[in-house]
Amino acid sequence: MQEKLPIAIVSDLACPWCFIGKARLETALANHGLTDRVAITWLPYELNPEMPEEGMERTAYLDAKFGPGKRKEIELRLSEAALESGVTFNWAGVKKSVNTRMAHMLVAAAATVQRGSEMKAALFKAYWQDGRDIGDLDTLVAIAGEEGFDEQAARDELANDELRDTVIGLEAHAQKVGVTGVPFFIIDGKLAVSGAQTPDVWTQVFAQVLGGTA
Repeated sequence: MQEKLPIAIVSDLACPWCFIGKARLETALANHGLTDRVAITWLPYELNPEMPEEGMERTAYLDAKFGPGKRKEIELRLSEAALESGVTFNWAGVKKSVNTRMAHMLVAAAATVQRGSEMKAALFKAYWQDGRDIGDLDTLVAIAGEEGFDEQAARDELANDELRDTVIGLEAHAQKVGVTGVPFFIIDGKLAVSGAQTPDVWTQVFAQVLGGTA
């Protein structure tokens, strides 16, 4: 395969299954020697676009969404699903459900210099493992700085209405083409894979797309 295989991933940083799905895909790519043979593009999606900018206390949010007392059950199921992928969640540290609009903007800005995947990874870790508020402007600017970006430039990008409109447009397009849940993967612009699929499923996908050369 001469050109890199394009994989577009529609996801939300506040989605724990998206974190798991990312890790499972990376495991599958490594297993097949494809890590350096794919070009990944991250596309934004907001599971709760009505989330207040300041976010919500996480237990209250989950109680409202799934019913009272469901948080521990949900977290246990996610932790079990994450085990084989090497992902860990710091449930005690995740105090808040966040508005992810600005975080998606930061990923989009990083993608303009081919560093979208690094920023996505940093934000997933910051939220799910370090318990940081990735809906907060100053926190996002600090994370950008830690990733080697100029902090003032990052702050300017996060105030950029054109970038915000781009992210909103990409989210609207995902809904228009029928994406109703994330993670959602589009391989080579034509094959869709929905959900945090396990590496064995990805083996079948690669065989189909690459004609058995994976």
